Amino acid sequence: MTTRALRILLVEDNRLNQELVRDLLEAAGHNVHVAGDGGAMHAHLDAGGAPDIILLDVLLPGADGVQLLGELRRSTFAALPVIAVTAQALPGDLERFTAAGFDAVVTKPIDTRSFVAAVEQQAWRRRAAAEQ
Repeated sequence: MTTRALRILLVEDNRLNQELVRDLLEAAGHNVHVAGDGGAMHAHLDAGGAPDIILLDVLLPGADGVQLLGELRRSTFAALPVIAVTAQALPGDLERFTAAGFDAVVTKPIDTRSFVAAVEQQAWRRRAAAEQ
């Protein structure tokens, strides 16, 4: 499906989730950088590591994912697609994350059969829209 490898920034504090997501995306040929919290995310972005897409856990130590998304949307990285990756899937949660500005929401536990395609779809969709 992809024409080139995506540069993906995963912001996730749980080691097992980090490994699962990295393994799935790297097996599909993508490059994944992992940040364990908002500070590491900002450090990566400030170092010139603008990714094609950000996968952002909602429950992080310190600033939560919704707060970090707000910071991203007010920065030079505002146009980057950002997918919420969360275990919060109660009624109203998905709508709240979409209203906060996430481009998509992936719930945990991650569906390993559809996860990579969902990430690729969001990255390519945003790129195609920007090129028009």
